[in-house]
Amino acid sequence: QVQLVESGGGLVQPGGSLRLSCAASVRTFSHYAMGWFRQAPGKEREFVAAISRSGSITYYADSVKGRFTISRDNARNTVYLQMISLTFEDTAVYSCAADVTTYSDVIKVQMRDYAYWGQGTQVTVSS
Repeated sequence: QVQLVESGGGLVQPGGSLRLSCAASVRTFSHYAMGWFRQAPGKEREFVAAISRSGSITYYADSVKGRFTISRDNARNTVYLQMISLTFEDTAVYSCAADVTTYSDVIKVQMRDYAYWGQGTQVTVSS
């Protein structure tokens, strides 16, 4: 069983920055592809960013490309989402997801590809 705990959310003004963290309670964190998703009020959950097991491959939704950066520290069992130039449209509950994968260069962008999910952390962009 994998437990994921997100942190780092909060209230930020437009143009501001936040860094989200997701800590995984698993012995073999480096065997898991990781992703971030978000769900805004009244909307479906959507893909934000994904990272491969080693961290060498990343992929982003068009809406966040150039503003968000996903990274991971396998020694700390943690994946991060650095967010800059935040806008009102970034307001959402952000959740991390994990799924074990055999191949080191695999990234996963579909919700159905992930077996484990965190509870989420609220990000609110407001002036």
